[in-house]
Amino acid sequence: MALVTGLCAAGLGACSKAPSTQEAKLAAGQDKPAADGLIVMGDEQIARQAITLAPVEASDVMPVGTVPGVVSLPPDARVAVTTPFAGTVVKVMVIQGQAVTRGQPLAVVRAAETVQFGAALARSRAELPVAAAQAARMEQLSREGIIAPARAEEARANLNAARATLAENRRLLALGAASADGTITLRTPIAGRVTTVGVDAGSPVGSGPAPFLIENNAQLRLDLQIPERLAALVRPGMAVHVEQDGHGATGHLLSLATSIDPATRALSAKASLPPDTGLIPGKSVMATLAATHAGTRQAVSVPSEAVTHIGDHDVIFRREPRGFRAVTVIVAGQLGDRTVLSGGVVPGQQVAASGIAELKTLSQGG
Repeated sequence: MALVTGLCAAGLGACSKAPSTQEAKLAAGQDKPAADGLIVMGDEQIARQAITLAPVEASDVMPVGTVPGVVSLPPDARVAVTTPFAGTVVKVMVIQGQAVTRGQPLAVVRAAETVQFGAALARSRAELPVAAAQAARMEQLSREGIIAPARAEEARANLNAARATLAENRRLLALGAASADGTITLRTPIAGRVTTVGVDAGSPVGSGPAPFLIENNAQLRLDLQIPERLAALVRPGMAVHVEQDGHGATGHLLSLATSIDPATRALSAKASLPPDTGLIPGKSVMATLAATHAGTRQAVSVPSEAVTHIGDHDVIFRREPRGFRAVTVIVAGQLGDRTVLSGGVVPGQQVAASGIAELKTLSQGG
């Protein structure tokens, strides 16, 4: 009897200790997945797992879709520098890829025509005073009745012709910025970067392609192809976001074609980009179009790293008083480092922004 009584007492003692051990674990803040999807986790455990929190923010834009595009330059951002007179390059002063400022010399060209126009200008300057004096004398004689008025009119016409010739020669020489020795200094009309140097010292110029091309990539454009399925949703003025190779930029849709290209089944569109984006003209990118008015749907955004996948669903881990709850969300699109959601959470709530892998494992009972 004493033996049986002892065994019963030991069993009762063991049964009384089990609940107290479980309570101790929960009191210590150990994580535990609940049946309703709640991951029980205290502040101490959250700190130990290095889980950071991020607020849910209201978003005034709703992504419509992501489309392909190519970075390009505005029409006035590329300039060809040519010479108005045929000649020979004496000296090239820049190299391809070099940054230049407006008015900076590019090359010196010697042209025989400039010498001819210089001589014509000198003759016009010498002839102008003679023509002016002749016209004044004929005008005086005409008033005195010594000569016919027609001769005075002829003298005035000669004077006007001399003035026109002088002005023309001046404009021609100014057009090429020619100096007295017959050389022309080619200068860049815009600030930017030299993209083409097509000549070298001794090369002929004036009859072939432009010897220099200057591009100013401070302002960029996007050439977009809007798929037929998005044609009814896209409007000029919409926000356009590009994220490529660590460079992100947000611009606006400038123009949209009015008809669908039968070959590509897409609408051509152009969008602006802010300066200093780090993007290179000619590069292919993917652009996200976003409407500034989301209609009746409430849009919110969270850090992109807060969104994960469980099965076929997009999920975030919402902070609650006792831990985290896995919430299925609808991803509308990504803008920069934030993902826009069309439901699941509301502004002001907090979500886990790191430690997502651990939370995902716990939510699946790991």
